[in-house]
Parts: sequence; structure tokens; C-alpha cells
Amino acid sequence: MAKIDLYSPQWVEMIFEGRNKEYGAYQLRKGIGKRNIWAIIIMLVAAVIIGSIIGINQIVEAQKAHEAYLAEMRASKLAEEQAKKEAQKKKDEPKPKVEEIKQEQVPEVRKTVQFTAPVIKPDEQVKNQIDLTQIKKAMDEGAAAGGQTQEGSTERTNIDSKITQTELPPPPPPQQVEEKKVEQVVESKPLTIAEKMPSFKGNVNAWLAQNIQYPAVAAENGVQGKVIVRFVVGKDGSVSQASVVRSVDPSLDREALRAVNSMPRWNPGMNNGQPAAVWFTLPVTFKLQ
Repeated sequence: MAKIDLYSPQWVEMIFEGRNKEYGAYQLRKGIGKRNIWAIIIMLVAAVIIGSIIGINQIVEAQKAHEAYLAEMRASKLAEEQAKKEAQKKKDEPKPKVEEIKQEQVPEVRKTVQFTAPVIKPDEQVKNQIDLTQIKKAMDEGAAAGGQTQEGSTERTNIDSKITQTELPPPPPPQQVEEKKVEQVVESKPLTIAEKMPSFKGNVNAWLAQNIQYPAVAAENGVQGKVIVRFVVGKDGSVSQASVVRSVDPSLDREALRAVNSMPRWNPGMNNGQPAAVWFTLPVTFKLQ
């Protein structure tokens, strides 16, 4: 059977021969070929326009990215050149002359002039005559009387300050101070086990039974169990650093911590014959009647 083109004008004329051609179906069948062609053309034009827009946008974005890259490279190059100029400028700047400051050396000894007590002798037995005028002049200038004449400082404060500095005791070595601090830290750390463990003054279970307030939420839900609390009994018997080791329920945990923190002072633990801070673990039982 030959292929039939239902959209060809001859076929449409053959179908509607002898029929009412004014009916809408004849007009639709007759113009369907043109409509298909126009639809294809419109689709192709729309595809070309959309593709052109997408391509133009990609080209614009690529151009912007390239311009941004070039601007960044120019800025980096300018910064590098500026840094080189600054380094060269600092290198070319004349260095200030450092003048050596000569410190005046302080004499370690005091200027003295020889002076001996006068002794009455005959003139022929006197070998060296003492010029009292020169001695008086030297002492007025700040010299001290001594067994011999020597050069030195006439300022007494210079020598006194030096003697004071040499007589100061050296500071204690830092290692000893650190060892003392370590010893204090070790002594203040609570013990896990002591020669004599802490003890409650009375019956601890009876005290807990009288002071624990069963949480209403836990009672309504039928929650019960044993909360393990760990705390420190200090040297004075006070309770501190309480924490829950084994939990049962948040409401029961809170009540157990409250009861432990409100306990009276315990009998402190003993170690080496002295009170010591010791860790203690206590079970707090919650049981519904």
C-alpha cells in the first residue's frame, strides 16, 4: 500500500469532494501545511534568539572575569613596585650616626693624702718634712686621711653606693619557689583514699529519708532508683564539688544533689594524723511506698 500524505492538498480535495467545503474542517485541513511550516520557522527563530542571548551573556561574563583578572594583576604589580620603591628608599636613606657615649669610670678607691701623727724629734732626725698646708688643701677638696697618698674619687657617695650594691644578698633561685608552689598544690588536692575515711555524724540513710523531697513528676510517673553521688569532704567536714556519677532521672538527680549539698558537716578524713580533704561516694535511694 502506497504511503498516503493526509496533509497534501489533493488528498484534502478528494476527501471533501461533493461535501460542504464551507465547514470549518475543510479550512483547517487545507491550511495545516502552512501552519506547520510557520510553527517550525517560529521555533527555529526562537531557538536562535535564545541561543544568541545565552551566548552573549557568556561572552559578557567571560569579558568581565578577564577584566577583573587584569585589574587584580595590575594592582598586584603596582603594590610590588611600590614595595620595591619603599625598600630602595629606605636603603638609600643615610643612616644616622651613632655617637659613642663614653661613660665616666668611677674610681673604686677614695683619694687619700698621707698623714701621720706628729712626733717631737730633733731636727737632724727628721727625714721627711710633712707639709701641713698641702694636707689641709687636699682634705678640703674631699680627700681622706690615710697611711699613704693615692689618687681616687673625692665623691664619697660613689664609693658608698658601690659598696651597698656589692653587699646586697642574691635573690633566691626561682627553682625553689616553683617547688614550694608545686608542694602546696599537691597538698590541697583531695585524696581518693585516706588512712581514715570521712564519716557522717549519725545515720546518713535516716537523715536522707527525712530530708529528701520526692519529686512530684517522678512520683506520678512511677520513677524510682538509686542515684550515685560523688563529693569532697573537706578538712573542716564541709561537703563540696558534688556530682552525679550514675543517673536515674533528671528530677531525681537534682533532688539528690540538693540533699547532699545541704548536709551538715561530716567527720573529716585523717591522713598522717592530720585532717585531709577526701573524695566520698554515696548512694541516694529513691523508692516509692
